[in-house]
Formats: sequence, C-alpha cells, structure tokens
Amino acid sequence: MSNKVHKRGHSTEPPSLSNDLNYPTFGPENDGLLPISRQDIDEKSSSTFTPRPTGATKRSNTLKAIDRPAFAVLVVLYLLQGVPVGLAFGSIPFILKSKLSFSQVGIFSLAAYPYSMKLLWSPIVDAIYSPKVGRRRSWIIPIQLISGTTLIYLGSIIDTLVENPKPHLTKITVCFFLLVLFCATQDIAVDGWALTCLSPECLSFASTAQTVGINSGYFLSFTIFLALSSPDFANKYLRSVPLEQGLFTLGQYLNFWGWVYLVVTGLLYFIPEDPPHLAKSNQAKLASEKVKVETAYNSKASKWNELKAVYESMYQVLKLPNIQVLIVILLTAKFGFQVNEAATNLKLLEKGLSKEDLSITVLIDFPFEMVFGYYAGRWSNGKVPLRPWLIGFAGRLVAALFAQVLIYFFPQEGKVSSKYFLLIILQHLLNSFMATIQFVSLSAFFTKIADPAIGGTYMTTLNTISNYGGTWPRLIILYLIDKFTLSECHTLANGFSITSESLKEKCNELGGTINILRDGYYYTNIICVVIGFAILLWVKKRATHLQSLPPSAWRVK
Repeated sequence: MSNKVHKRGHSTEPPSLSNDLNYPTFGPENDGLLPISRQDIDEKSSSTFTPRPTGATKRSNTLKAIDRPAFAVLVVLYLLQGVPVGLAFGSIPFILKSKLSFSQVGIFSLAAYPYSMKLLWSPIVDAIYSPKVGRRRSWIIPIQLISGTTLIYLGSIIDTLVENPKPHLTKITVCFFLLVLFCATQDIAVDGWALTCLSPECLSFASTAQTVGINSGYFLSFTIFLALSSPDFANKYLRSVPLEQGLFTLGQYLNFWGWVYLVVTGLLYFIPEDPPHLAKSNQAKLASEKVKVETAYNSKASKWNELKAVYESMYQVLKLPNIQVLIVILLTAKFGFQVNEAATNLKLLEKGLSKEDLSITVLIDFPFEMVFGYYAGRWSNGKVPLRPWLIGFAGRLVAALFAQVLIYFFPQEGKVSSKYFLLIILQHLLNSFMATIQFVSLSAFFTKIADPAIGGTYMTTLNTISNYGGTWPRLIILYLIDKFTLSECHTLANGFSITSESLKEKCNELGGTINILRDGYYYTNIICVVIGFAILLWVKKRATHLQSLPPSAWRVK
C-alpha cells in the first residue's frame, strides 16, 4: 500500500537531562512503529522512584489481564486516528482525480503535511497540560471533541463539494488539513499515554495496539469505504435490486465517524489517566523528571524550561556533521520513486481501473504488509542495518519502472483481464515489500546511532526528517505530470490543443474527444527514476561510511 501512513518516530516523553535514567528507545520487536520506553520502574516501591539498570525489566510475551482494558482503549484511539488519515491519504485523492487534474490533486496533498511536521509542536503537547484532567487526556479529550464536530460538519457539506470540487478545492483541502492536524496532535498524546498506561513488562504491546488500530482505521477508510460506497460493487455483491448509489455516501460516512468520536470521548471522560496498579509509579516517574529539569537549570522547573530543553536537544542533534550528511540523504532518497507513490494508482483509475478493483489490491496487500514487517525486522537486526535499506531503495526504483510498464500496456478497451490484474497486485506487493524493508532497516539504524542521553528527541528528529523527505516532492511531481502532458480535443467542427484544465472542460462541454499526444506520467517517472539511480550511487558510498562510524561520531556534546 504505497500511500500508507508512516507516522512513526516522535517521542512525547521529554528527554531527561542525565544518563542516570533510561530513555525512550525503539525496541526491536516493534519494527520502529512507536518509541517504546523501557520505564524501568521498581514496581515494588510505593512512593519512591528507583531506576534500574537498562534492560532490567523483563518483557512479557503475553498481555497481562490487568493491562487488557488499557490496551483496548489504545486500539480504539489509534483506530479513530486512522479513519480521517485513511480518507486524506487514500480515498479522497481517488475521488477528486475523476474530476481534477494531477496538479489540482497535488494541492490537496498539502493536507497530509501535519503528519510530517509533528516534531514542531510535540514538545508543547507534552509540556502543557492540566494536572486535574491528566497529562494526556488534557489533549485527547478536547482534540477528539473538535475532530468529531469537524467530521459532522464536513459530512453535511462534503457530498456537494466533491460533486464539483474545482471551485471548492481550497475548502476541501483546508478541512482535511485541519482533520490531519488534529489526528497528528492526538497521536502525540496517545503515544505518550501508551508509555504509561501499560505495565513496563507489557510496553511492547503499545506498538501492537498502534499497528492494529491505525491500520484498521486506514483500512476502513480506504479499502472498505471505496468498495462499499461504489454502486458497482454494491450491486454486484450486496444487492438483488441495482441502485445508482453505494451503501452510503462520503457525507454519511463522515457523519457516522463524527458521532463515534463524540461517544468515545464521552466514555473517555470516565477512564482514569493512570491505571490503579501504575498510578504511584507513574507519579514518581513524573516527579523525577521534574527534579532533573530543576537540577539542570538550578531553578524551579517551569514549562518553558522543559520546552527549551527539548528544542535545544533537537538543535544539538542537527548540528552534528554526520547528521547533516544523513539529512541530505533522507531528504533526497525518496525522490526517485515519488511518481509511483503519488500517481500510479491515480493513473490506473484514469485509464479505467475501477475503484473496487483498486480496493481489492489494497485488501490483498494488507496482510502481506504485516508479514513483510516481521521479516524485515529480523533482517535489519545486524551490524549493517543500512544494507537492507539500500536493497529496498533499488527495489522501489524497479517497482517504479514496473509501474510504468503496467500503465503503458493497460488494455485499450478498458477491460482488465485476470492476468493483468495479477500483475497490478504483484507490482503493489513488490513496492510494499521494498518500502517496508527500507522503513524497518532505517529505524534500526536510527536506534543504533541515537544518543541515549536524548534518545527520544534524537529519534523524533531523524524520523520527522525522513517523513518529510517523502512529502515535499509530491506537489512538484504532480505538477510536472500535467506540465509534460500534451493533449488535443477533437470535435465535429474542429480541434484544438488542450493546454489547461479550462480547455479540457470546454472540450467536454462541446462533446469532443480528448486524445493524449504525450503522457506526462511516463516522462516524469523516467526522469525521477534516472535521478533516483544517480542518488542511489551517491548514497551507497555515504551510507556504507555512516554505518561504519563508531557511536562517538553520533553523540551530542
């Protein structure tokens, strides 16, 4: 699933200012999905916080019965995040593409930016809260109320907006930008809550809750929504009497989840911030963090000091020479396969592939991603974690070329054979497998080099830059596809070249046919892949050098 959300790597725990404590880190079992804190708290102590040596807390292979209610709450909260994200990253671009150009769909892609920029305000979410409401609930409850209200409002108008999206594109983009912003903010708070609502030995299950919840919400809003909202799918598989609409509209879907948000928020009001069996140890840990900040600044701890400590740590990470080389790699490495990531599925729809067929490819891809993540995690646990990343890099470039061949040989009559459909599935699986290898191995490398003194902030900074490396080229790529495309309109009276979206609309109004003389998808994809291979040759030497450096080369002084 090329459009899936890689929402990983931010830490909501403020970095302690001494190496005496254990810091948030990525455990190998969580595939880099969530910063898991070891939280080595002596459970036997009642009022004092006693740090244990790193790794002293044994991790449980089974979820304790006492942690199951908190685990269920996390799954529900992560699922709610996945619903708007699945729409913004998945379904809405496909709905808009049938009536908009690639450049205009590129404008809507700006709605995804908040998930790549969470680093900027995550320290604020962690530091500012009401002690009476709770450190995490102070953000989760109001954010969910706002999100639910926004979904209900958007549900009442969205069907009218997408019916003729061009004049309303800015409004649609702003609404979903705000929804993704709310989800990103809630994600910061929920990730932080996940580190304190489960027993220390069961913290690895926080990653499980995130994986199950986020992917389920994304799956519902992408695959399930596209299928059930399609009249063709509903008439073929679910109805005896055909109708012109699917089982529900986009507006009804948004309205339903808006009310779910509000109901869950109401129930959340009665759930305590700290489970009874962890209340004392969590309070002791929070008190210890405040003491560390007070000691560092020789003054009474304040919210400003906590924020200043986090942002200063981020700045110190960015000043490291080796980190600066790594930043250049992270910001350029995803350019080569951006056309495949951003436009291949849209192009398949434009060629004539039905939305329900596309949703089936995502449905098949979903379980494979879980298996890919497991084996990619095992493969990346070594002294050279960037080697699988380089293989994944080359593999994604190959998948981009494979996609170009698929688009070129799309059946002219529009009827997709079973063999061709199988090739579409194989292309999706190849790209998904290589993307998972890259993601997991890069997380393993980040874990290897992160300075333990500021582990959470270190990981947050690197993962944010990595995510942004896949976000910034998208608008440019979609614009170039339209720029390189050359079309002409043939009518009964005459013909004319199509150089803008308005001329394309004029052709449709005159009842003409549009012939594509030069498809910008092919040109843009080839340019990106060639640049991608050039970047790969440059990156290969740098990556080999970077992973051979000693830990001291990555330490903040």
